Amino acid sequence: MNTDRLPAGLYIVATPIGNLGDLSPRAADTLRGADLVLAEDKRVSAKLLAHVGAKARMATYHDHTTEQERDHIVARLAQDAIALISDAGTPLISDPGYKLVRAARAAGHAVYTLPGPSAVIAALTLSALPTDRFLFAGFLPAKAKARADAIAELAGIRATLAFYESGPRLAESLAALHEKLGDRDAAVVREISKLHEETVTGSLGELADRYAERSPRGEIVIVVGPPPERAEASDDDLDSALDEALSRLTASRAAAEVAAKLNVPRKRAYARALERSR
Repeated sequence: MNTDRLPAGLYIVATPIGNLGDLSPRAADTLRGADLVLAEDKRVSAKLLAHVGAKARMATYHDHTTEQERDHIVARLAQDAIALISDAGTPLISDPGYKLVRAARAAGHAVYTLPGPSAVIAALTLSALPTDRFLFAGFLPAKAKARADAIAELAGIRATLAFYESGPRLAESLAALHEKLGDRDAAVVREISKLHEETVTGSLGELADRYAERSPRGEIVIVVGPPPERAEASDDDLDSALDEALSRLTASRAAAEVAAKLNVPRKRAYARALERSR
């Protein structure tokens, strides 16, 4: 046990996404004072703990942690200070952890958060796109059909969209975003706070072309601007788009796709789709 103890409870500690200097003094003190540190990958987190001189025992916490293991952790919170960290960034943001926080609160234990680095927030600040309203959608599905469906669901949202992505999948994701969202303004933000940090802006079409032949390395965030303001489509435009969509989709799916593409109410599109499919 540590001699200079923290109050018992769960501490959600944000860690650097590239530059160790971004770890806050409070976060460093918490890691040094914790009785246990929960980490996604102990090999990765051992370097951070060594950097700040933290000697707390580590245990693994990730998507495959069982309910029994989680219950054991929660039971310890009555007397121990337990820090939850991710490999990089803020825990729970596209990382495991919310079930542990929910269980800790349900059991009546204290939960603290130590704010800090987050790749999605940093990318938004670098993108030069509107940030008054945004939606973070994590990673897009790997399979083409599921990816296209996921993008279609987001197409009508009047907000900037942000996604995490890997280098090998970047080109396919940009091409799918371009196909479903049109040529919106976008940014590819890579290796934030690291030596080779890069922000490339342009339209989705331009970015899809740029990365079609080469896969960049590192951690990547795609940021896509909101849909442009448009006048509502005419009945002729709506019918034409629905006829094409109905040739390959059910009435419900065709209406959803066309409503997002033409910026029309989904109820209107669905009513017309039912008429056209009779």
